[in-house]
Amino acid sequence: MMLTTTLSMAAAAAIINLWLGLRCGQVRAKAKVIHGDGGNALLMQRMRAQANFIENTPLAVILVGLVELAGRGGVWLAPVAGLFILGRVAHGIGMDKPGANLPRGFGALSAMLVQLGLAVICVMIALGRF
Repeated sequence: MMLTTTLSMAAAAAIINLWLGLRCGQVRAKAKVIHGDGGNALLMQRMRAQANFIENTPLAVILVGLVELAGRGGVWLAPVAGLFILGRVAHGIGMDKPGANLPRGFGALSAMLVQLGLAVICVMIALGRF
């Protein structure tokens, strides 16, 4: 079985992780910070954006893969995975601004809702109800 949605989501996640890392590297080079955040607020925000990404994305990819592997993905799974990925990009952009803002909020909320929804679907599949 080809896990097309999972493969596409994982590839997109790898590219976003690279982008988030490069954004940290740009600030590090400009501020001449080798380790930690050096007290640089923008670097700290970008580091947290990448850390948040790696805290949330593996579980979401696993959940998508399990739903797809169970043969229950259907036409809805790819848009859900796309929403998660779009939210992660928005969150990364929003983290450049201090405080709450629309991109950051959208990214955080979409990550939570997608993971919750996929977790419920996985339980339903396990119980034979989906």
